[in-house]
Amino acid sequence: MTDAQTQSRSGSHALSKEYLARTGNGILMLLVSLGMMVAGGAAVLINPDAALNVIGGILLVVVGFILMCGLYALQPNEAMAILLFGDYRGTDRKTGLRWVLPWYSRKKISLRVRNLTSDKLKVNDKRGNPIEIAANVVWRVEDSAQALFDVDDFRAFVNIQVDTALRDMAAHYAYDHGEDHELTLRSDAEEVATRLREELVGRIAVAGVAVDEARIAHLAYAPEIAGAMLKRQQAEAVLGARRLIVRGAVEMVENALEDLNDRGVVDLDEDRKAAMVSNLLVVLCADREAQPVVNTGTLYG
Repeated sequence: MTDAQTQSRSGSHALSKEYLARTGNGILMLLVSLGMMVAGGAAVLINPDAALNVIGGILLVVVGFILMCGLYALQPNEAMAILLFGDYRGTDRKTGLRWVLPWYSRKKISLRVRNLTSDKLKVNDKRGNPIEIAANVVWRVEDSAQALFDVDDFRAFVNIQVDTALRDMAAHYAYDHGEDHELTLRSDAEEVATRLREELVGRIAVAGVAVDEARIAHLAYAPEIAGAMLKRQQAEAVLGARRLIVRGAVEMVENALEDLNDRGVVDLDEDRKAAMVSNLLVVLCADREAQPVVNTGTLYG
């Protein structure tokens, strides 16, 4: 999908872009904060009669406590978006105990791989047949700024776009029995999965989400036509089997006539050949076992 198509779907507004935030080592700041609080408490206890010591000690404790409010922890595949009065100031992806100025607000977001199985949708395929279809999508947040600020709820956005892409894709393929070697939903799973993934990549790029895999998880005719379609599939299977049996029977009869002729076992005229061909085809193509018939006369009466 081209950049122009992606932009037309995402809208005309400018997209957010993730960049690295300026943050500090949380362990170091934790030690500093604890040291200030201990020093402040000690200053008050050592000389409680001195107003300067008391005021200084209280200030140290308060500042140390405020500094501790800037601590946060990140696990692997987690990110923290840093904001200052609503203004985006970058994203921290470094794991462990981290620190930022306490007046910065923070929004944590998971970057782990997520698995989504959509609800079963009832849609019409390319031929207008009602079918039930569902997809399994493996996705993850790639750009935290876009996921948090360019869409209202990126999880709900992904769910809706999966359903929309699934409906749109199903309308471009027949369930089965394609004409002129066209792709079908049932027979060409890999090609359909590739098309679905490409469709999703273009639709959810605005949310900063990457699609690792997308596949059809459920595919069936709708209940109201399932019985009729099953009969059609059974009839086509029977016709295919009959066609194979007849082709094989013709080859066997041809080989039998050639062997009889080459070995000189019997000299058959055209009428006898036709009778033999008819009898052999009946025996080979019949559903039931052949019943032997003793002929006491001749072919001609």
